[in-house]
Amino acid sequence: MSVEYAELGDLKEGSYIVIDGEPCRIVEMTRAKTGKHGSAKAHVVAIGIFSGARKTLVAPVDQRVEVPIVSKKTAQVIAILGDRVQLMDLETYETFEVELPKEGDIASRIQTGSEVEYWEVMGIRRIMRLLKA
Repeated sequence: MSVEYAELGDLKEGSYIVIDGEPCRIVEMTRAKTGKHGSAKAHVVAIGIFSGARKTLVAPVDQRVEVPIVSKKTAQVIAILGDRVQLMDLETYETFEVELPKEGDIASRIQTGSEVEYWEVMGIRRIMRLLKA
């Protein structure tokens, strides 16, 4: 798995975090002051990068958490195979298949020869946006 570890207190809105095994982007983060018994707590609200699911985490700010390594790369569409798309990475020239995006806007505009940005996170590759049609 391609993850790093960081203290929860070092993260901020816009950072990435792994909650329940899913890579997420932090959209809201609040810190509660140190109480009479124990350390300060952080309340994190995050949205899953791939699923769009809302996740929450409440933990001490000094707790070590997993932070996914997000690789943003470009590729060219070689073929559209039903609900899958064959891509060629424009740096390594590696060819591979990924799922066709669920968002109708991107999916309807993808065609052979298009350039797309895909993200590789924790071994999962997903098309995130269309660069050139």
